[in-house]
Amino acid sequence: MCGLPLGMRVRQVGEGRRRWLPLLLMADEQESMVARYLDRGEMFVMEDCCGEAAVVAVVTMEGEGVCELKNLAVAPHLRRRGLGRAMVEWLCGHYAACCSRMLVGTGDVPGTTGFYEACGFVYSHRVEGFFTKNYDHAIVEEGRLLDDMVCYCRDLRG
Repeated sequence: MCGLPLGMRVRQVGEGRRRWLPLLLMADEQESMVARYLDRGEMFVMEDCCGEAAVVAVVTMEGEGVCELKNLAVAPHLRRRGLGRAMVEWLCGHYAACCSRMLVGTGDVPGTTGFYEACGFVYSHRVEGFFTKNYDHAIVEEGRLLDDMVCYCRDLRG
């Protein structure tokens, strides 16, 4: 399992998950969409020694040895420091004990797709019209209107 940055720890969150809703909404900006997976998934928070949340993540079990990273958000003032990648590595190590693959779906923008590819995920498939069909407003990332969701997969046992 990948080591965490100095002074950081990851803990699982059971009760009171909505406390982190503002951070979760940075990765998935519609509350009703977050509600679809927040209670059925496992939530983790990476925090510093003072208990300040740096990264939050929600992972769901999808069956047949597959889990899905549904939400990954890094606090704005801590971005581009490797914390998101450290959380992904920690999660992959954690779920390797019970899953063979981790999935993630995201908007088709270079910053996000590049991040997941750098974390060892490979392109799997595309869900056409996902954002326009499931969100009540237009989602724009990196100046691009999102329509399709692109899905990536990472082998956890290789």
